[in-house]
Amino acid sequence: MSSQPPDPDPHEPTADTTSFRTPHLLGGGQEEESPRVDGLLDRARQLLRSAAGVLGTRGRVGARRARYSIIPALQMTLAAVGAYTIAEQLLGHRDPLFAAIAALIALGFSREPRLRKVIEVGIGCTLGIFIGDMVLHLLGRSILTASLVLFVAIMLARFLDRSPLLAMQMGLQSLLVVLIPAPEVGVFGPFSRSMDAVVGGVVAMLVALLTPRDPRREPIRELGQVVDELTACLRETAKGIRTSESRHAWHALIRSRAMQSQLDQASDAVASARELTLYSPAYRRHRHYVRRMDRVADQLDLAVRSQRVIARRAVGAIDHAALTDGGTASISQVMEDLADATALIARAVEDPGRGYRRRTAAAQQRLADVAARLHPRDLQVSTLEGEALVMLLRPMVIDLLVATGMPHEEAVEVLPGL
Repeated sequence: MSSQPPDPDPHEPTADTTSFRTPHLLGGGQEEESPRVDGLLDRARQLLRSAAGVLGTRGRVGARRARYSIIPALQMTLAAVGAYTIAEQLLGHRDPLFAAIAALIALGFSREPRLRKVIEVGIGCTLGIFIGDMVLHLLGRSILTASLVLFVAIMLARFLDRSPLLAMQMGLQSLLVVLIPAPEVGVFGPFSRSMDAVVGGVVAMLVALLTPRDPRREPIRELGQVVDELTACLRETAKGIRTSESRHAWHALIRSRAMQSQLDQASDAVASARELTLYSPAYRRHRHYVRRMDRVADQLDLAVRSQRVIARRAVGAIDHAALTDGGTASISQVMEDLADATALIARAVEDPGRGYRRRTAAAQQRLADVAARLHPRDLQVSTLEGEALVMLLRPMVIDLLVATGMPHEEAVEVLPGL
């Protein structure tokens, strides 16, 4: 009887099976793990690059903001230290803290402080401190008195200005009035802090009035930025019409809507320059130029409003394919020419000397050439949406012509009759 080997156990792996599975068990996990680790490393590198980009941008923005803030910081320092020194050395007040506080709050932090606002806030600070001193003198120090003084100071700040920062500053000032005991000695007795506030407000006004600077510089820079952004919006709208890509017109619409803060800053800069040339004898010779910049700022505001409507209409005309090939080419070219003419306004504003009239005349001539072409028939436009686009361009060109100094009636006559 021959002996046969026992049947292999089905649950026990054979040598071949073991040799087949071993590489899979030893190496397969590493093959699966390696792409996962590489993905995590790539993600980490992307995050580091993104963080470096954000930090670099914030650093550049912060450095530029700090560079523009050197003059305001010097003004605030001079006003606070000067008010404190005058109240202490000339009036004999001990620790005249409210002179420095009133000077800082009245002057505020702005590149070109407006004289009227400095005066208003200075008077408000003085009244707030005086009311606080009066209430404390009559009612004494208590929780009710502190609440009343704080409420009156905050309401007075809201009456003077919409800025929440001013309300917070005057609120803190009123708390100091309540918490710090009033001096009993001196010429003004318990109202010495009110006189300190008067000194601070007067010093802030003198610093805002007498600080040597060119009142034209800030309006020129702000108006130049507005014109550059408006020109970019016109070009992007023209690109959307030329390429039949409505997303470009959408981008122009978004950018033109975001220009309101620039328009407000330009208006504030012109108003500050106008006040300075009105009250300061040293700068009265610039009042005619500032008056022209005021007109330019007003007309640019109207032109930007027209650009928003034009961009919105351009989106609809592109999406609905409302323009023929000839109309697309002619309208896009007109908008490009309008952008070139608008850019000349910025160059004219940047030249406050004799070149202003020459550059303004050049911009006016280019705008008049554009205006003479704004007729639907001349632009090969026959659809309702295309005609609406042309009709919206006409008042925008009128606004820009008026910005160059042309009377409104003459600007209307430049347009072709309908």
